[in-house]
Amino acid sequence: MWQKTIKDLLERVYDKTLTPEDAEEEFKKLISHDLGFAEIDTSRHIRTGFPEVVYCASKKDEEVLAIVRTLFHNETCVLCTRAKKTTFSLLKKEFKKIEFFTESGSMIIGNVSAARGTISVISAGTSDIPVAQEAAVTAKAMGAEVKTYWDIGIAGIHRLFAKLEKLRESNAIVAVAGMDGALPGVIAGLVPCPVIAVPTSVGYGASFQGLAPLLTMLNSCAPGVSVVNIDNGFGAGYIAALINHRIGIKK
Repeated sequence: MWQKTIKDLLERVYDKTLTPEDAEEEFKKLISHDLGFAEIDTSRHIRTGFPEVVYCASKKDEEVLAIVRTLFHNETCVLCTRAKKTTFSLLKKEFKKIEFFTESGSMIIGNVSAARGTISVISAGTSDIPVAQEAAVTAKAMGAEVKTYWDIGIAGIHRLFAKLEKLRESNAIVAVAGMDGALPGVIAGLVPCPVIAVPTSVGYGASFQGLAPLLTMLNSCAPGVSVVNIDNGFGAGYIAALINHRIGIKK
C-alpha cells in the first residue's frame, strides 16, 4: 500500500493536480506523523517488514484510536498489545474487522497476511496463558501459522512428551513459564529449532515476580535458548515470527 501511495503522489504531481510542496508534506506523513502526544513511525514496515505496534497500557482509549487511525491509513493490519476492554469497545465502532483476545488484551485490526511456516507457543501452566497468548497473537499478526499448547509444564512432563512429534515440526518455539522456569531448557534439549524463553511473574514469594524463572532461563545449560524480559510475550512472538519469516524466504 505504501508503494501505491507513492506512485499516486508522483502521478498527481505529474498531472499537476498536486503541487510539489503539497506532495512533500504528504510524503513526510508516510515517514512519520506527529499527533502531538505521539510521533507515529509510519514507515517502520519498510525497514523491518512489520508496522509499528501500539502498546496500549497507560494510554487513553482516544489516544489509541488516533494512533490506530494513523497507522491504518497506510497498513492493512495493525497490532495492539495490553489493551483494555473499553479500548476495544471504542475501536470496534470504527473498524469492521477487529479481533480482541481477552486474556492478553491483544488486538488485531484489519487483514492478516496468509499464514506460512509454523510457530509453536507453549505455556507451562494455565496461569501463564495471558503472556503466552500475547506471543501467539503477535506471531499470528506477523503471518505465521501458530499452534498453541497450554498447561504442559514439567510438573507433569508426560504431557510435554505427548506433544513432541508436533513440536519438532516448528520453525521456532516460544516457551512461557513462571515458578522455576525450567520448561524452555527441557524443550531445547528435545527439538531441532530455536526456543525463545519467556519468564512470567507467576509464582510464590521466592519467585520474586519473575526474577527466579528469568535467572533459570538465562542459566540454561541447553543450547538454543534465548530469553526475553519478564512477561514479554510480545517480544518473544515477534522474534519467533522473524525467525519463521527468514526460513520461509530461504525456502
